[in-house]
Amino acid sequence: MAAMTVHLDVVSAENMMFSGRVESIQVTGSEGDLGIYPGHAPLLTAIKPGMVRIVKQHGHEEIMYVAGGMLEVQPHNVTVLADTAIRGEDLDEQAAEAAKKQAEEAIANPGADFNYAEAAAELANAIAQLRVIKTMRK
Repeated sequence: MAAMTVHLDVVSAENMMFSGRVESIQVTGSEGDLGIYPGHAPLLTAIKPGMVRIVKQHGHEEIMYVAGGMLEVQPHNVTVLADTAIRGEDLDEQAAEAAKKQAEEAIANPGADFNYAEAAAELANAIAQLRVIKTMRK
């Protein structure tokens, strides 16, 4: 018996990252981690920077990093509209570590033109990217 699937589109401002049938999607919503399966109730929610784990047909997994956006669940399709989306294997660990360090230093030693919200967002993005990289290593 085939597993139930739902159609998923992951779209970023730059391009279409994924389009196809999936068994489940895991994403970090504004209220916490969400697991979306076929038959999920309709939903529209903001997503936070973090990992999107897609289980495609036949159990193949794909992992992506998204820097926020929206998740829309309809009866027959799910859409992730990401501000930025990067395939897990395309994440750059050194760049993420450097961005994390830079944001931490900016917060520790604020200059005259310091923007806390911006620095905090950059730090959250870098930490989320590093978390995705670590998850993919397991």
